[in-house]
Amino acid sequence: MHDIRCFVPNCQSRPYAPAGTQSVCKDHFINFLTWRRRRGPQMFLKYAAMTMQDRDAIAAEWQKTIRVDEAPSNSPKT
Repeated sequence: MHDIRCFVPNCQSRPYAPAGTQSVCKDHFINFLTWRRRRGPQMFLKYAAMTMQDRDAIAAEWQKTIRVDEAPSNSPKT
């Protein structure tokens, strides 16, 4: 775990598992596994054989699919 927090923007959670050379929190790790599973069973075999630098490209591709929530505003909803 190289980072002190999850590498997903605006996520301040502690690292849980590697995603390439970076780390993700538990919730994002589960999301990452689900995303890889949806890409087919060959993704797990292919991912297992990749170097960490190759895994970075897969993690970057997955990161583009995540909707980054902005900080909530202080204005009340009407």
